[in-house]
Amino acid sequence: MASILDEYEDSQNTARPSQQRSRFSASNIGIAHSGFVNARLEEEKPIFNKQRIDFSPPEKINHMAVCNNQLCMSLGRDTLLRIDLGKPDQPNQIELGRKDQSSVYKLFLDPTGSHLVISLSTSDCLYLNRNTQKVRSLSRWKGQLIESVGWNKLLGTETNTGPILVGTNQGLIFEAEISASEGTLFNTNPDQYFRQVHVLEEDGGPAPVCCLEVERGLESKCFIIATTRKRLFQFVGKVAEGSEQQGFSSIFSQNQDLLPSFQEFPVNMGYSEIALYTSKLRSCPKAFAWMMGNGVLYGQLDYVRPDSLLSDVQVWEYTESIDTCKPLSIVLTQFHFLLLLPDRVKAVCTLNGQVVHEDVFPEKFGILKKMVKDPNGGLVWIYTEKAVFRYHVQREARDVWQIYMSMEKFDLAKEYCRDRPECLDVVLAKEAEHCFQNKRYLESAKCYALTQNYFEEIALKFIEARQEEALKEFLLKKLGSLKLSEKTQITLLVTWLTELYLNRLGLLEADDSKNVLLVDTREEFRSFLGSPKYRDCFYNNRSTIYDLLASHGNVDDMVYFAVVMQDYERVISHHCQHEDYKAALDVLSKHGDVKLFYKFSPVLMQHIPTRVVEAWKNMGKKLDAKKLIPALVNYSQMGSSQQISETIRYMEFCVYELGEAEEAIHNYLLSLYAKYQPESLQWYLEQEGKHSTDVHYDLKYALRLFAEHGHHRACVHVYRMMELYEEAVDLALQVDVDLAKSCADLPEDDEELRKKLWLKIARHVVQEEKDVKKAMHCLSDCNLLKIEDVLPFFPDFVTIDHFKEAICSSLEEYNKHIEELKQEMEEATESAKRIREDIQHMRNKYGVVESHEKCAACDFPLLNRPFYLFLCGHMFHYDCLFQEVSPHLSSYKQSKLDELQKKLAATSQPTKTRHRMKEDETAAASLGKSQLSREQIKADIDDIVASECVYCGELMIRSIDKPFIDPNKFDEEKQSWL
Repeated sequence: MASILDEYEDSQNTARPSQQRSRFSASNIGIAHSGFVNARLEEEKPIFNKQRIDFSPPEKINHMAVCNNQLCMSLGRDTLLRIDLGKPDQPNQIELGRKDQSSVYKLFLDPTGSHLVISLSTSDCLYLNRNTQKVRSLSRWKGQLIESVGWNKLLGTETNTGPILVGTNQGLIFEAEISASEGTLFNTNPDQYFRQVHVLEEDGGPAPVCCLEVERGLESKCFIIATTRKRLFQFVGKVAEGSEQQGFSSIFSQNQDLLPSFQEFPVNMGYSEIALYTSKLRSCPKAFAWMMGNGVLYGQLDYVRPDSLLSDVQVWEYTESIDTCKPLSIVLTQFHFLLLLPDRVKAVCTLNGQVVHEDVFPEKFGILKKMVKDPNGGLVWIYTEKAVFRYHVQREARDVWQIYMSMEKFDLAKEYCRDRPECLDVVLAKEAEHCFQNKRYLESAKCYALTQNYFEEIALKFIEARQEEALKEFLLKKLGSLKLSEKTQITLLVTWLTELYLNRLGLLEADDSKNVLLVDTREEFRSFLGSPKYRDCFYNNRSTIYDLLASHGNVDDMVYFAVVMQDYERVISHHCQHEDYKAALDVLSKHGDVKLFYKFSPVLMQHIPTRVVEAWKNMGKKLDAKKLIPALVNYSQMGSSQQISETIRYMEFCVYELGEAEEAIHNYLLSLYAKYQPESLQWYLEQEGKHSTDVHYDLKYALRLFAEHGHHRACVHVYRMMELYEEAVDLALQVDVDLAKSCADLPEDDEELRKKLWLKIARHVVQEEKDVKKAMHCLSDCNLLKIEDVLPFFPDFVTIDHFKEAICSSLEEYNKHIEELKQEMEEATESAKRIREDIQHMRNKYGVVESHEKCAACDFPLLNRPFYLFLCGHMFHYDCLFQEVSPHLSSYKQSKLDELQKKLAATSQPTKTRHRMKEDETAAASLGKSQLSREQIKADIDDIVASECVYCGELMIRSIDKPFIDPNKFDEEKQSWL
């Protein structure tokens, strides 16, 4: 008994013919018209898979109930077996303890699996709770043979059933409540109350209440289904609010005045049974199946309807084989109901009423007694007196799509094969064919596009049917399903769709009554052209699309396509060809392509110069004005005054606002000023500056340009910047003497040139203008000119009266200058006298050196070597001073000092020996000359080395910023310290 739920396959189920295992149906091998192939190598398990429980009961099985994984089984006359299916190895056996000859009539287990009601054949009832071992008697139920129990699924708990309904074999319906608690001093029974609420009648008399089902709907509405042998009753009403009125008596009282709703069938087989299907745990049942006399009534449960719970009701009549042996029990699944016959089980599909499965049980197990279903787990249990079987329902919806498809319910068929693409493809193909045959071509096209059928075959179908709109819809859907990597297919479909759209637009344009449809179609076509998903395809094949658009004469859409492709050059060219220059400039300005500005600006400048210049100004520094000059030069030479003025306006914008420094820009602006606006020329030259390094134009080009157009003042300005002052003065004298004077004063550092320039001005004034007074003003304006410089320019007949003042002034200046020279000579003589006295005084100056004095550099006694004494008091050995001074000398003095030392070494004499006392006169003269030269060399060395004290003089001041360590030897010194 410990292995009661160990599963094993029955020999009849496991022994399958080898032919069946190796044979596949056509539908399993593959689908001929689709691209899918079923690659399954093994046959799928059946929907209803039977397993026998390895269990040999010690006594015969009378009844069994299963709910919420709790199994209760009645064995023999007085034994009850309880098994928690979660712990099958821990069965619980309970003895009922009945001493009379009563037997178990029926078992009723609530949805929680906690409350078990045991109906006895002696019209007694017992109660057993899941958490107890004690069977208790329901005294208030005594005298009633219980046929059915309607459990309260909403209020039932593990300790209390809540209000429930109880049906008897006399047609009575009672309302009761059972509590698992031990009770009180005055009430120790588990049944809280037991009162009659209704009576069911059939054929004019009471009939057994075969089944009771209680369900709750919306807004506290309650539905009660009760069945007799051939009638099905429905009671509908609202449950009264309040803790004391949660029962069902109010619902039956609401139906007292009217006959309850019921359905009756003529055949009576002595009993009936109803089964419900619940899709999810703790949810309301969705469907029902009622096994009655002549067949099975099945349908859906609709909780919204006000008067009846049953909807979409159908009857499946028993076949001839069933009529001979009455069905014993029924179970409902999602798409099937199972009928239990004495020797077999039949599964009938609720969608089409076909028997899809039939399972015959061997005679050795005995007659089948009952079939029950656990609503929580979905397992179906069947038992005989000797054995227990269990059915697993596996993938029940696997073939539902075929049934829905045959019923032409394609949406439901697609819903149930959504995860099986090969089946979905069959459904879509079937739906597409159905729509095509019913001339619903657009719907057919949408479905065909989702299938794997041959593309050419489908396209030809629509072409032969002359359904261009459907063909377009098919191509669009097919295009949407392609991957981006399928470039060839995308290109084919895009091109074909473009042709279809253009044909459609052509037909609609010819029919004035279809303007609205034309607008919608054009909008759809443009949306297609602008689709970002196929942008690359359009771009790579844009020449083909352009050819198609041009062949249909569709200019507007061609322009739109060019804009989408950002082919602005084609758009602008189109506008220019149609002389719509404003539109061309708008496109150009909107997209701001610099290259296109350079290309189309000349044409636009010819027709709308003002707008073009504004567009250029808006572009600012994005445009290179130098690249616009060739076109501007061309049109400024042949264009109107407006084009010229606009050209000048843009050049001024570049120079004055953008700060353009390009020489070509300034040269071009100069040329425009020189030719068309000379009044602006001088102001521009002044703005540029007066130095050649400041200006941005070419001075030589400007000079040639101004000379060509006779702008002398501008030429003078350029001459001045080129420092050609003589040419500037010569040209300025042709314009204005004052201008020439301003030029003559420019060479401030060259008095000779200034004088020459002023003489040119004086000569021009005297000889050309013959204005003596003006010539005299020249003398006052320039202090370099004297009267004697100007006199040669005057003619002989001019009297001296004109120069009287100038001559007197000149003589006074000469006299004053002579007096200044005399004073300077006297001051120089006196200064020379004082210097000679200072020299004589310094020669007689001396200092006293003590024997203990030391050298300031080496700190050794001073008198042991030649030394120097300075006025500041510092004393140095000769060689010490030489070492101190040498690093501070310039390179020139250093080289000269080295040269003097070499000369001194060359003139030094060896010591004379006593044996060579006599020398001739020639030798004596030579010695005297050598001695003189040696003294001079020493004096030169002293001038370099001992000119000043190395500690107090200028050398020390200059060495303040000199580093203590030579930078070139810093690394070496640093390493020596490490």
